[in-house]
Amino acid sequence: MPEKPLIAITMGDPCGVGPEIIVKALQSPEIAAICTPFVIGDAPAMRRALSVCGSPLGLIEIAEPEDAGMAPHGTIPLLALSRLAETDLCLGRPTAATGDAVFRYICGAARFCLSGRVAAMATAPISKESMNRAGHDYPGHTELLAELCGTGDFVMMLAGEVLRVSLVTIHEALADIPRLVTLEKVLKTIRITAAGVARLTGKPRPRLAVLALNPHCGEGGLFGNEEREIIGPAIQAAQAEGINAVGPLSADTLFHFAGQGAYDGVVAMYHDQGLIPLKMLHFDDGVNITLGLPIIRTSVDHGTAYDLAGTGRASEKSMLAAIRMAVEMTKS
Repeated sequence: MPEKPLIAITMGDPCGVGPEIIVKALQSPEIAAICTPFVIGDAPAMRRALSVCGSPLGLIEIAEPEDAGMAPHGTIPLLALSRLAETDLCLGRPTAATGDAVFRYICGAARFCLSGRVAAMATAPISKESMNRAGHDYPGHTELLAELCGTGDFVMMLAGEVLRVSLVTIHEALADIPRLVTLEKVLKTIRITAAGVARLTGKPRPRLAVLALNPHCGEGGLFGNEEREIIGPAIQAAQAEGINAVGPLSADTLFHFAGQGAYDGVVAMYHDQGLIPLKMLHFDDGVNITLGLPIIRTSVDHGTAYDLAGTGRASEKSMLAAIRMAVEMTKS
């Protein structure tokens, strides 16, 4: 029987639902059957999550990732990279200390993946605000991981069973989007998306839909020229390279067809354009995948959910899907 892949799970914000959804996901016999998981995080936060969730699992601290394979049955292996004070663990109230801890969890997991000691990483949600308060100025996981991996060619994709949506721009103010949507960036996103979706689906030439920026594809220039001057030429360049991409297509109608499986992937111009429809279909089982990195990284597709933290009611479905996806990607 082949050895199960070693998967690092970063705990995310200790004051949010991350520890709880990890505990609930790791209670699933399916996860133990497909991989050897371990958590990078904080012991008091994980013990609280075990209690809140009424979990039968125990917690065992490990010194190295490889020790996870020797953890007793019924335990969660934890590689503790923080020792947070009780005052930093107030539910719903992240601090600079928790933001710095979250940063260290992500860096540690990325380092293990880059060295080949760990097959993939799956991440729980973070507070970008607290991470910035700690002096780590990143809009989110994706940009931090790209820097750690030394690449500028990365794409954020969210995926479910039906929809797979990648973004040309990610965490940006809406007012800045038009100047950030360049021919080079659209073409790069199409290229990376085509390669990533091919890997995920096993199709060598997946069918991609590329969205317009403006309503009705700009209506011949009445609502903007980005479609004629930027997005259309980028699609044509991608087609010339053999990529099966079509567009620009109007977002208000495209998702009706994409939601029925007409496309293998969708390239959206900005965050809410692509992720609102995706989360309508895949709120519980969506997975955030960073394409273009030399490592495998998946994540839940939701935030810290401070209103649910400490209740044990947060759904673990997206975390389960993220771990499953990470394992599947190690096979290809």
